[in-house]
Amino acid sequence: MSVTPQSISTEDATETRSKDERLADYLRDRVEDGEMYFKSKFIADDVGLSSKEIGALIVKLQESVDDLSIERWSYTGATTWRVEQTN
Repeated sequence: MSVTPQSISTEDATETRSKDERLADYLRDRVEDGEMYFKSKFIADDVGLSSKEIGALIVKLQESVDDLSIERWSYTGATTWRVEQTN
């Protein structure tokens, strides 16, 4: 069985979607009691993603997740993100 470009992109989309969901679920769990501030490098092991992956995904989540407010808070050596529930 050969691998076609279409099947590769479908697999990539599925993997990316699960990473998005994994990060969003992690953030939802952490902000149940209030807001959260984090740097990607400090949660990378908890989420099972690299800090670079988290940085790319968090920007996508800002636009796609309605129940979380995600904003770039500051930059000191790495971006600090602020997250809180919006519902």
